[in-house]
Amino acid sequence: MATGTLNQYIQTVERMFRLAEGDELARLLSLRDAHVTNRNLRSSDIASLVEGNCVAPLDELIICHLLCVKAICEKEYSEAYSHQSQCVVTIVKILQNQKEQNWCLPLMYTVCLDLRLVAQKAETIQSNGKILEKAAESLLSCFRVCAADNRTSDEDTKRLGMLYLVNQLLKVYFRINKLHLCKPLIRAIDSSPLWYQFPLAQQITYRYFVGRKAMFDSDYRMADEYLSFAFQKCHRRSHKNKRLILTYLIPVKMLLGYMPTRNLLQKYDLLQFWDLTSVVKNGDLRGIDRIMEMHETFFISAGIYLIVEKLKIIAYRNLFRKVYLAENTHQIEIASFQAALQIMGQEDVDSDETLCIVANLIYLGKIKGYMSYQHKKVVVSKQNAFPPLSTL
Repeated sequence: MATGTLNQYIQTVERMFRLAEGDELARLLSLRDAHVTNRNLRSSDIASLVEGNCVAPLDELIICHLLCVKAICEKEYSEAYSHQSQCVVTIVKILQNQKEQNWCLPLMYTVCLDLRLVAQKAETIQSNGKILEKAAESLLSCFRVCAADNRTSDEDTKRLGMLYLVNQLLKVYFRINKLHLCKPLIRAIDSSPLWYQFPLAQQITYRYFVGRKAMFDSDYRMADEYLSFAFQKCHRRSHKNKRLILTYLIPVKMLLGYMPTRNLLQKYDLLQFWDLTSVVKNGDLRGIDRIMEMHETFFISAGIYLIVEKLKIIAYRNLFRKVYLAENTHQIEIASFQAALQIMGQEDVDSDETLCIVANLIYLGKIKGYMSYQHKKVVVSKQNAFPPLSTL
């Protein structure tokens, strides 16, 4: 439809609607299809030309879509967002009118994805997150319709569209940094009996975002499980996506005591983590500061700077383990730990700070033992004083 008249376009859209051809209808109403370049569809009076020429509420959808196309061509992105938002309102009407059938889900997917993309474009002008917040509200209206369709058979239920919408919402919430709004959505999906009926690509996207959220919530076991699923199931040719997943999975694995190999990091161009791996292993605190400063831009842009900083806890544990092995006793002077910290670049650390660091490591289970404040000693377990991180 890159060529053709407005009437031909309307007739084609209506025919696909009557034939319940969801995929083809989605293509004809997508902002990423070739028809958007067709100048014949950008009339100055679209509403009067379309209204009454096809069945309602499809005519509303066509009008809003073509007005959105026109606004995008004129680079009026806020106006384009407004029209695309109306498209979603019309989609909600269509979904509510269709009982016990879900052939319209591909159309809903397309319109909702386009809404998010237009909202992001409009945000480049306004950039305060308000447009994306409104977009999320529109997406939620579709989600509610899908979630409420619980009396239809599993093959025809609109609930099969829930995961796609949740993924779009997760992308919005991560972008505007409102992760607390993800909780009810995650609960809805995790309690859904349809998990194995959702397409694998949607499962991967969901696990990736929920894994990232778990990482920010310091639930590293869950983050490891979800991000590992996303990485393993992601298509081997999707190099860019696999690299993106690894950007978060690697620091999570490191916090759990699993260090990446150089071959893996080289394959996915993530050698920033290789230098970090060696200094964490050696308990080199000065080295961690140097590498974090060297790769600061990368860690901040990926949103993992604070997570990477938590690797200092592992470095402290590894450094103190060296002290324990060197002293070869289960009663270690706090002064020994303090000296080790000073050698590793923390010259101004005092005994109280050292006590705090050791107390934190004992609390986290990274050292098995207790502290004798009276004698300024740490008494560690005679068996397995420094348990392997992977067992914690």
